[in-house]
Amino acid sequence: MQDALGIVVFGVVAVGIVVAIVATMSNGSVYDQIGRGGLSVDRDPGGRAGGPVKVSAGTGAEREQEIRQMLVARSERRVRQGKTALDVDAEINRLLVADAHADPALADEVRQLVLARNARRARQGKPPLNVAAEVARQLGELQDTPAAREATAPRPPPGGRTSDPPAAGGV
Repeated sequence: MQDALGIVVFGVVAVGIVVAIVATMSNGSVYDQIGRGGLSVDRDPGGRAGGPVKVSAGTGAEREQEIRQMLVARSERRVRQGKTALDVDAEINRLLVADAHADPALADEVRQLVLARNARRARQGKPPLNVAAEVARQLGELQDTPAAREATAPRPPPGGRTSDPPAAGGV
């Protein structure tokens, strides 16, 4: 009976080793995932995270609304503490412009387009555009923010004159 006990122990150990080797070979990536959960920031490229998040125009507007709510609350808290209130609109514009310039490759591409447009305008005899202002305006358009909508609003022609006819009896 003691001989049978030794055979059973060695058999169970041998079967366990074979099962462990097969499990290791079939799921080698299991050990790479130890410590990662559903909220983990560091994921594989084939996973659900790791790249830049695509933002649609709808989510951009929602994002701006949430930023505004946060800044209004911060401003109210500062007033309660006896400090000066924040200029919410200026802060939003500052944050969104800083965010628009977060992708240097996009800003560089827009800058190249503006330079090409300036070269075309020069060939047509038109004055060149301010490169920095035009790049900021176009990046703002891509973000679909009120600041961008304000920047794309119709601008009066140089000299402040409009093409409207003079009022009746006016000069």
